Amino acid sequence: MTLHCQRCKQPLRMDDSLSDLDSASADMLIAPLSAEEQHQQQLRSSRTDTPRSKIEENESLHKRVIGKAGKRDSAPLPSESFVVLTRSQVHTPRSSVPSPSPSSTTTATNTNTTHTPSLATSAPSGPASSSPPHHPNDDKQGRNNSLSHRLKVANRLFNIMSSKSSVDHPMCLECTDMLLENLEKQLEDASRERDCYIDFLKKVKDNRITQEEEEDLKRQVHELQLAEEEAQDELDDQRNEYNAVTRELEQLEKEMESLDQEEREYWNQCNQYQIDLQNFQNERDSMNFKYDHDVKQYERLQKTVVYNDAFCIAQEGHFGTINGFRLGRLHSHPVEWNEINAAWGQTLLLLYTVANKLKFEFKTYRLIPMGSFSRVEKHEGDSVISYELYGTGDFALNRMFLNRRFDQAMVAVLNCLKQLTDYAEEKDRSLRFPYRIHRDKIGDLSIRLQFNQSELWTKALKYMLTNMKWVLVFASRANVNTEQD
Repeated sequence: MTLHCQRCKQPLRMDDSLSDLDSASADMLIAPLSAEEQHQQQLRSSRTDTPRSKIEENESLHKRVIGKAGKRDSAPLPSESFVVLTRSQVHTPRSSVPSPSPSSTTTATNTNTTHTPSLATSAPSGPASSSPPHHPNDDKQGRNNSLSHRLKVANRLFNIMSSKSSVDHPMCLECTDMLLENLEKQLEDASRERDCYIDFLKKVKDNRITQEEEEDLKRQVHELQLAEEEAQDELDDQRNEYNAVTRELEQLEKEMESLDQEEREYWNQCNQYQIDLQNFQNERDSMNFKYDHDVKQYERLQKTVVYNDAFCIAQEGHFGTINGFRLGRLHSHPVEWNEINAAWGQTLLLLYTVANKLKFEFKTYRLIPMGSFSRVEKHEGDSVISYELYGTGDFALNRMFLNRRFDQAMVAVLNCLKQLTDYAEEKDRSLRFPYRIHRDKIGDLSIRLQFNQSELWTKALKYMLTNMKWVLVFASRANVNTEQD
């Protein structure tokens, strides 16, 4: 059976002083432990017997002291039964006893040191540690001095010591020294705390209140009690008022819920109305946009001159053109008769269209637009003479009569243009055509082809187309005025 330190768990060898342990020695070892146990029991019983009211009073005092912890230098109240110590008064808290490392081994070489001797010492390593040394003189004692008997006695003693103290036994020399050092530190802290309590008690005794101060305090307490009663009455009134306000608030909350429901219904209807109104406004705006577009389109169409698009009269060098066809011919710039005939067809169609638009009837002549083979009829009484408004360019003897009819047709067209210009000048006094027409001449140039120069004939045709363009302007104005009226 081997002994071990209860702290570091190292194996121990029992000291020789425990070999022959009688009852007197055991009582001497256990007596201090019994006194300590009795002291602990008295402390527990005193705590248990403390009245509940006293405990509550101590707790209230503790709260008051904690509330005034910041005022360290203020004088304590006489009703306070304890004081809270600061860190400046107590240096370090109690520290736990560190245990030496299990790897360290101790040897009990001298049990009679300056410290309190331990009950057991470390056993040296080796097989001899499990049995005490053999002495030849011990054979007389027999079984009483055997190793088993000593170990049993020591274990019983250690169990009694452990049960009567807060330290488990046995312990090695090193653990005992460290325990002693820790106990000494605790003793120093307790002494310092005791000194602090003594100083505090001295301050309390020095600061005791006088009889006058006590009476003054009693009067203040009585006044505070009266104020407390008044405050309690006022508190009761406030509670009654609070209950009434609470009931009224509940009623108002119910009414508010009803109003909230009505408000939600109202906003739902309002939102639906806003949606319908927005749809109507969108449809109205769409119709307005369509109407504005149609009005602008109508105005644009009103301002559009159809005759300018249908009959485009322009100049190309020495030639006058209508819809891209040149009217006339020069030796330096010969023009095909097909182009000239097409130009005359467009010119006759222009006169015919403008006359119909203005509801104007030509005297003596009737225009028959037929493209490149247009004709002009002359009515004299019951007789009708037709003139071909196209030429061939063939001046043979058999074509002379046809070219003469072509000249008569051009003179007839020029006469119809004069009738139309006179009508326009009559309608619009401010209108003056650039070239005057007299019989077969326009701007003092003959429109006939026979016995005429090509340059003069081409120039006369150019003058005629210029007057034609002015006729288009007059017809466009008349068209606009008619639509406005």
